[in-house]
Amino acid sequence: MGTDVQSFAVANLRRRPAAVEIGGFVAGFDPDTTSPYINYATPLPGARPTGRDVAALVGAFRERGLKARLEFAPDAAPAVEAALREAGFTVEAVHEYLVCTPATLTMPPTSGELALASPSASASVATSTGAHYGGFRVESPATDADYEAIDAALAEAFGGMFASSPEGAARLRRTEDDGGAVRFVRAAEGGCAGAAMCSTPAEGTAELAGVGTRPAFRGRGIAAAVTATLAETMFARGARSVWLEYSGDGSRRVYERVGFRPEGTRLYMSREVTEEAGRPADG
Repeated sequence: MGTDVQSFAVANLRRRPAAVEIGGFVAGFDPDTTSPYINYATPLPGARPTGRDVAALVGAFRERGLKARLEFAPDAAPAVEAALREAGFTVEAVHEYLVCTPATLTMPPTSGELALASPSASASVATSTGAHYGGFRVESPATDADYEAIDAALAEAFGGMFASSPEGAARLRRTEDDGGAVRFVRAAEGGCAGAAMCSTPAEGTAELAGVGTRPAFRGRGIAAAVTATLAETMFARGARSVWLEYSGDGSRRVYERVGFRPEGTRLYMSREVTEEAGRPADG
């Protein structure tokens, strides 16, 4: 599965608004943001980069005033980590990833009720027809206001790691328009209680990311509901698997309950960029 995830990572970065291929790497850049979690690179499966290849990659980040950063599955490109370390890169994190397939997907119990008031909202119960996974109606965004509410909710859910913005809402819409999916649960008083997104499938798989629930709505099964619904959506579109990374034991348990299983690790490496970093190395 490591090679599938790495091949997906390459295909996904090639979709960025300004993708660049350099010496066995693909760097995906988005001019609308300087976020290192959006602007990063990944190696082609089996890549064996030279010092010059790595220096050229660093130069591409330097030209844009960005931190040089990579995400990749090391088992799919075993020679890359050593080449990056030699060029001054350090490890930011090692993340285990989980994979769900149609055979392992377990949908939360269905319910005809939607009871999702915040603690400050009315205690009345809202109802709606149809199945609601985990007791919540999981929706697709339909309006600009929906996308803006989702972006704001995710910014709150991730503790201000990023600020909500028109560009963030536009990226969510682009995900949906380009063949991926965004799903959310609407709060009873309006806005978004929690949401997640899934990329357009590539190489038979798709990445599920950005699973977030606003603090006032946690512990009610929203993350499980949107995660399972997104996986179900991707399988209906022909994906053979969906994968994600988790941030802690609590989130891992949520994902395992709906059918995600451990498959491998992804490595995050980075280095600060200086003028010296743009000079080619030997090799």
